[in-house]
Amino acid sequence: MNIQSSINKEVFIPRDERMLVAVEVKRRQRKRMSFLPTGAKGNYATFICVSVTNTRPHQLFITKVKQFGGSSTFTRRSQWTVEQLRQVNGINPNKDSPEFDLVFDNTVDQWVASSAAEKCIFVQILYHACQTYWEGKAGSLGKAGKLGKVSNQRRVSQGAHHEVRAGPSDSPASASRTLQARRKSYIPPKQAEFINCQSKLTGDACTMNLVIYRCKAFLNRVKNMMVANQSHSHSRGQPGQRVRGSTMGNVVHRVNVALGERGDRLTRAEDKTVELMHKAQQFADTAHKLALKYSK
Repeated sequence: MNIQSSINKEVFIPRDERMLVAVEVKRRQRKRMSFLPTGAKGNYATFICVSVTNTRPHQLFITKVKQFGGSSTFTRRSQWTVEQLRQVNGINPNKDSPEFDLVFDNTVDQWVASSAAEKCIFVQILYHACQTYWEGKAGSLGKAGKLGKVSNQRRVSQGAHHEVRAGPSDSPASASRTLQARRKSYIPPKQAEFINCQSKLTGDACTMNLVIYRCKAFLNRVKNMMVANQSHSHSRGQPGQRVRGSTMGNVVHRVNVALGERGDRLTRAEDKTVELMHKAQQFADTAHKLALKYSK
């Protein structure tokens, strides 16, 4: 069982939630912490997770989970709703980088992911989860408005039958004005903005990019394991095992470079497609203007 499955099983499933993504992070600018049960020298791992409730209406959460040194269990430290999320800053919109910021109502966290691919997966899934959540929220509000109109019409029809008995305070018109005042007083929460994020992370046609990032993240984990095994074998003085580890590390590096080049080609193709769409739109506008000119 990998780390993400373990976090989901220990932290989220007992709370009737389902984890969508988790990324291991470290602080880019370390804060002072007066006390935390972190063991010697703050030996712990931090994960930022995105989860959704299984019950309707669905709620979307961003949760900070820690695993302290010497322990195999995970501990939930902080949790925010998506309404409390104000901004996701990708730091660099021109290239893959492991740095990102999360801005909430009451705090700002500056993180560095274990790799650029892990951060890109996290941002991409978080963006689409937020879009799905707010679309569902808007749909539920629309259904509530329709139900309010139907109930208002029923009250009007009932008031027409009992017009003589009803007093001035019980009139359907006053009930309608009260309902309209409540709707006007409702202020929907502001959605989080994603700034300095690459367009391939926040665009619609990004399934291939997500697959590439998952492959990169997997290869990065394999490379880290190879490096750890190589250093361990080096301490034991086994030259043959070092050679095999080095060869495997070179293979992983070449595959990682090839995936990076393919990702760059996909990005250039995506940018070229957008450019051609703009040119086609300009050509269509020009042709329309000429048609109107000569038709006169």
